[in-house]
Amino acid sequence: MTNELIPLHISGTEGYAEQADDLIGRWQKLSFKDRHGVVADLLPTKPSRLLDIGSGIGTDAAAFAAMGHQVVAVEPTEELRIPGISLYGSAGIEWLDDSLPELSKVVERYELFDLIMITAVWMHLNEPERDRAMPRIASLLGKSGMLIMSLRHGPTPYGRRMFDVSAEETIQLASRHGLSPVLNLRTKSLQEENIRNNVSWTRLAFRPADVKL
Repeated sequence: MTNELIPLHISGTEGYAEQADDLIGRWQKLSFKDRHGVVADLLPTKPSRLLDIGSGIGTDAAAFAAMGHQVVAVEPTEELRIPGISLYGSAGIEWLDDSLPELSKVVERYELFDLIMITAVWMHLNEPERDRAMPRIASLLGKSGMLIMSLRHGPTPYGRRMFDVSAEETIQLASRHGLSPVLNLRTKSLQEENIRNNVSWTRLAFRPADVKL
């Protein structure tokens, strides 16, 4: 019998630790405008509280912090989170080792956010996990907050775990938990490897259903 702790497996993180070095280089080639220009009009213009779920090495979190926002960056893969802390150390970023679908550490803070970003993450969850995750996410959104998500469409890279999740399914699930869509936009990928593999993305944005636009 041994007392050695066995690392907890997090669904959806398959392949990221093993490919971390390559991914870090690829992610750093894309600017914040490249990644999020299509949703720029939906981002807060005054200092706000942001939750970045699946923040990777923190490129987005760092950009938001530079804009004056306070960011909680959630990343369960140590091989990404630790380099991110080193690369993008900022008083405006608080890092958490947490993950969907439970988000237990975030939920137990009893905090609401003005913006929740879920970029290139949702497709890693299977249907039961998505069903568990959405109400938790909705409960973390402030009354006039915004949820922005991206869905990947295309072949699954080797060693990863992904599911083909449609915009329609995601909108219906969000609606069941009090969120109304304000954006549904299909876009092409910007990364060379994804372009070769005909990968595309859907950008979705939601507000609480009772908010008057």
